[in-house]
Amino acid sequence: MSAEREALRLGAESLGCPLDDRAIDRLLAYRDLIARWNKVYNLTAVRDPAQMLTQHLLDSLAIVAPLRAHTGGAPTRVLDVGSGGGLPGVVLAIAAPELQITCVDAVAKKATFVRQVAAELGLPNLLARHSRVEQLREPGFDIVTSRAFASLVDFTSLTRALLAPGHGVWLAMKGPQVEAELAELAQHSPNILVAGQAPLDVPGLGAQRCLVWLRPGA
Repeated sequence: MSAEREALRLGAESLGCPLDDRAIDRLLAYRDLIARWNKVYNLTAVRDPAQMLTQHLLDSLAIVAPLRAHTGGAPTRVLDVGSGGGLPGVVLAIAAPELQITCVDAVAKKATFVRQVAAELGLPNLLARHSRVEQLREPGFDIVTSRAFASLVDFTSLTRALLAPGHGVWLAMKGPQVEAELAELAQHSPNILVAGQAPLDVPGLGAQRCLVWLRPGA
Protein backbone atom coordinates (compact mmCIF):
# COMPACT_ATOMS: atom_id res chain seq x y z
CA MET A 1 0.00 0.00 0.00
CA SER A 2 1.34 3.42 -0.93
CA ALA A 3 2.16 5.93 1.78
CA GLU A 4 -0.68 8.25 0.76
CA ARG A 5 -3.23 5.42 0.73
CA GLU A 6 -2.10 4.41 4.19
CA ALA A 7 -2.20 8.01 5.42
CA LEU A 8 -5.75 8.40 4.09
CA ARG A 9 -6.87 5.08 5.54
CA LEU A 10 -5.40 5.76 8.99
CA GLY A 11 -6.58 9.36 9.01
CA ALA A 12 -10.13 8.31 8.16
CA GLU A 13 -10.11 5.64 10.86
CA SER A 14 -8.96 8.19 13.45
CA LEU A 15 -11.94 10.34 12.42
CA GLY A 16 -14.36 7.45 13.00
CA CYS A 17 -14.90 7.06 9.28
CA PRO A 18 -13.24 3.82 8.12
CA LEU A 19 -12.95 3.53 4.34
CA ASP A 20 -12.90 0.48 2.10
CA ASP A 21 -10.49 0.19 -0.82
CA ARG A 22 -13.05 1.44 -3.33
CA ALA A 23 -13.71 4.61 -1.35
CA ILE A 24 -9.97 5.24 -0.98
CA ASP A 25 -9.50 4.76 -4.73
CA ARG A 26 -12.30 7.22 -5.47
CA LEU A 27 -11.04 9.84 -3.02
CA LEU A 28 -7.54 9.73 -4.47
CA ALA A 29 -8.96 9.85 -8.00
CA TYR A 30 -10.99 12.89 -6.97
CA ARG A 31 -7.86 14.52 -5.55
CA ASP A 32 -6.07 13.85 -8.85
CA LEU A 33 -8.96 15.38 -10.81
CA ILE A 34 -8.76 18.53 -8.68
CA ALA A 35 -5.02 18.75 -9.35
CA ARG A 36 -5.55 18.29 -13.10
CA TRP A 37 -8.42 20.80 -13.45
CA ASN A 38 -6.68 23.24 -11.11
CA LYS A 39 -4.11 23.99 -13.81
CA VAL A 40 -6.83 25.62 -15.92
CA TYR A 41 -9.78 26.43 -13.65
CA ASN A 42 -8.14 27.43 -10.33
CA LEU A 43 -10.48 25.34 -8.19
CA THR A 44 -8.36 25.64 -5.06
CA ALA A 45 -5.36 27.59 -3.78
CA VAL A 46 -3.85 24.34 -2.49
CA ARG A 47 -1.54 22.97 -5.19
CA ASP A 48 0.44 20.24 -3.49
CA PRO A 49 -1.25 16.79 -3.71
CA ALA A 50 -0.05 15.81 -0.22
CA GLN A 51 -1.54 18.98 1.23
CA MET A 52 -4.78 18.30 -0.65
CA LEU A 53 -5.01 14.94 1.10
CA THR A 54 -4.94 16.63 4.51
CA GLN A 55 -6.54 20.02 3.86
CA HIS A 56 -9.29 18.79 1.54
CA LEU A 57 -9.93 15.05 1.91
CA LEU A 58 -9.33 14.48 5.63
CA ASP A 59 -10.80 17.87 6.56
CA SER A 60 -14.03 16.95 4.75
CA LEU A 61 -14.03 13.38 6.11
CA ALA A 62 -14.02 14.85 9.63
CA ILE A 63 -17.76 15.56 9.43
CA VAL A 64 -18.83 12.09 8.22
CA ALA A 65 -19.06 10.47 11.68
CA PRO A 66 -20.99 13.38 13.29
CA LEU A 67 -23.28 13.53 10.29
CA ARG A 68 -24.04 9.81 10.45
CA ALA A 69 -24.61 10.07 14.19
CA HIS A 70 -27.31 12.62 13.37
CA THR A 71 -28.90 10.65 10.51
CA GLY A 72 -28.51 7.17 11.98
CA GLY A 73 -27.21 6.09 8.60
CA ALA A 74 -30.59 6.67 6.95
CA PRO A 75 -30.87 8.06 3.41
CA THR A 76 -30.58 11.83 3.74
CA ARG A 77 -30.69 14.80 1.36
CA VAL A 78 -27.74 17.12 1.91
CA LEU A 79 -27.08 20.49 0.28
CA ASP A 80 -23.45 21.64 0.15
CA VAL A 81 -23.50 25.43 -0.21
CA GLY A 82 -20.65 27.30 -1.90
CA SER A 83 -19.20 23.90 -2.68
CA GLY A 84 -16.46 25.13 -5.00
CA GLY A 85 -14.74 22.05 -6.35
CA GLY A 86 -16.97 19.82 -4.24
CA LEU A 87 -15.75 20.18 -0.67
CA PRO A 88 -17.09 18.63 1.42
CA GLY A 89 -19.90 17.41 -0.88
CA VAL A 90 -17.92 15.06 -3.16
CA VAL A 91 -16.09 13.56 -0.19
CA LEU A 92 -19.41 12.95 1.60
CA ALA A 93 -20.87 11.32 -1.51
CA ILE A 94 -17.93 8.91 -1.69
CA ALA A 95 -17.58 8.11 2.01
CA ALA A 96 -21.32 7.93 2.83
CA PRO A 97 -23.18 6.62 -0.23
CA GLU A 98 -26.52 6.68 1.61
CA LEU A 99 -26.40 10.48 1.34
CA GLN A 100 -27.93 12.24 -1.65
CA ILE A 101 -25.59 15.21 -2.13
CA THR A 102 -26.36 18.37 -4.08
CA CYS A 103 -23.43 20.77 -4.50
CA VAL A 104 -24.32 24.35 -5.40
CA ASP A 105 -21.91 27.07 -6.49
CA ALA A 106 -22.35 30.41 -8.24
CA VAL A 107 -19.33 29.74 -10.49
CA ALA A 108 -20.28 27.68 -13.54
CA LYS A 109 -16.88 26.02 -14.02
CA LYS A 110 -16.96 24.66 -10.46
CA ALA A 111 -20.41 23.11 -10.92
CA THR A 112 -19.22 21.66 -14.23
CA PHE A 113 -16.24 20.12 -12.46
CA VAL A 114 -18.44 18.45 -9.84
CA ARG A 115 -20.64 17.01 -12.60
CA GLN A 116 -17.53 15.62 -14.28
CA VAL A 117 -16.40 14.05 -11.00
CA ALA A 118 -19.80 12.40 -10.56
CA ALA A 119 -19.61 10.97 -14.08
CA GLU A 120 -15.98 9.80 -13.96
CA LEU A 121 -16.17 8.27 -10.49
CA GLY A 122 -19.64 6.76 -10.90
CA LEU A 123 -21.43 8.65 -8.14
CA PRO A 124 -25.19 8.61 -8.82
CA ASN A 125 -25.79 10.21 -5.41
CA LEU A 126 -23.88 13.38 -6.38
CA LEU A 127 -25.55 16.30 -8.18
CA ALA A 128 -24.30 19.80 -8.99
CA ARG A 129 -26.21 23.03 -9.47
CA HIS A 130 -24.88 26.26 -10.95
CA SER A 131 -26.80 28.92 -9.06
CA ARG A 132 -26.60 31.55 -6.40
CA VAL A 133 -27.92 29.74 -3.36
CA GLU A 134 -30.64 32.33 -2.69
CA GLN A 135 -31.99 31.66 -6.20
CA LEU A 136 -31.99 27.88 -5.88
CA ARG A 137 -35.41 26.28 -6.06
CA GLU A 138 -35.28 22.72 -4.71
CA PRO A 139 -37.37 20.68 -2.28
CA GLY A 140 -36.35 21.04 1.36
CA PHE A 141 -33.04 19.47 2.40
CA ASP A 142 -32.57 17.47 5.59
CA ILE A 143 -29.13 19.03 6.13
CA VAL A 144 -27.60 22.17 4.66
CA THR A 145 -23.83 22.31 5.10
CA SER A 146 -20.91 24.54 4.17
CA ARG A 147 -17.17 24.48 4.61
CA ALA A 148 -16.03 27.95 3.59
CA PHE A 149 -19.09 29.78 2.36
CA ALA A 150 -19.99 32.74 4.56
CA SER A 151 -20.58 33.92 8.11
CA LEU A 152 -23.17 32.01 10.12
CA VAL A 153 -25.58 34.93 9.77
CA ASP A 154 -25.33 34.94 5.98
CA PHE A 155 -25.21 31.14 5.72
CA THR A 156 -28.45 30.69 7.63
CA SER A 157 -30.33 33.65 6.17
CA LEU A 158 -29.52 32.72 2.56
CA THR A 159 -30.44 29.05 2.96
CA ARG A 160 -33.32 29.01 5.44
CA ALA A 161 -35.92 28.49 2.70
CA LEU A 162 -34.02 25.37 1.58
CA LEU A 163 -34.35 23.51 4.90
CA ALA A 164 -36.90 20.74 5.12
CA PRO A 165 -39.77 22.04 7.28
CA GLY A 166 -39.89 20.59 10.76
CA HIS A 167 -36.58 18.75 10.86
CA GLY A 168 -34.01 20.41 8.58
CA VAL A 169 -30.77 21.55 10.24
CA TRP A 170 -27.61 23.44 9.33
CA LEU A 171 -24.14 21.93 9.70
CA ALA A 172 -21.30 24.46 9.45
CA MET A 173 -17.56 23.76 9.46
CA LYS A 174 -15.81 26.68 11.11
CA GLY A 175 -12.39 27.88 12.22
CA PRO A 176 -11.15 30.05 15.11
CA GLN A 177 -13.62 32.85 14.34
CA VAL A 178 -16.60 30.71 15.38
CA GLU A 179 -17.28 32.37 18.75
CA ALA A 180 -17.50 35.82 17.18
CA GLU A 181 -19.82 34.46 14.50
CA LEU A 182 -22.03 32.76 17.09
CA ALA A 183 -22.28 36.03 19.02
CA GLU A 184 -23.23 37.86 15.82
CA LEU A 185 -25.81 35.17 15.05
CA ALA A 186 -27.36 35.47 18.52
CA GLN A 187 -27.68 39.21 18.04
CA HIS A 188 -29.04 39.25 14.50
CA SER A 189 -30.95 35.95 14.36
CA PRO A 190 -32.14 35.09 17.88
CA ASN A 191 -34.67 32.62 16.46
CA ILE A 192 -31.87 30.35 15.24
CA LEU A 193 -30.73 27.92 17.92
CA VAL A 194 -27.34 26.26 18.43
CA ALA A 195 -28.14 22.55 18.55
CA GLY A 196 -24.56 21.41 19.07
CA GLN A 197 -20.91 22.40 18.83
CA ALA A 198 -17.83 20.16 18.77
CA PRO A 199 -14.13 20.53 17.94
CA LEU A 200 -12.75 18.74 14.90
CA ASP A 201 -9.27 17.25 15.23
CA VAL A 202 -8.14 16.67 11.66
CA PRO A 203 -4.97 14.53 11.46
CA GLY A 204 -2.01 16.56 10.22
CA LEU A 205 -3.97 19.77 9.75
CA GLY A 206 -2.66 21.75 12.72
CA ALA A 207 -5.53 24.23 12.57
CA GLN A 208 -8.42 25.00 14.87
CA ARG A 209 -11.61 23.57 13.38
CA CYS A 210 -15.05 22.95 14.78
CA LEU A 211 -18.49 21.81 13.79
CA VAL A 212 -21.64 23.79 14.58
CA TRP A 213 -25.19 22.41 14.32
CA LEU A 214 -27.96 24.98 14.04
CA ARG A 215 -31.74 24.71 13.73
CA PRO A 216 -34.60 27.16 13.33
CA GLY A 217 -36.39 28.06 16.53
CA ALA A 218 -40.13 28.21 16.97
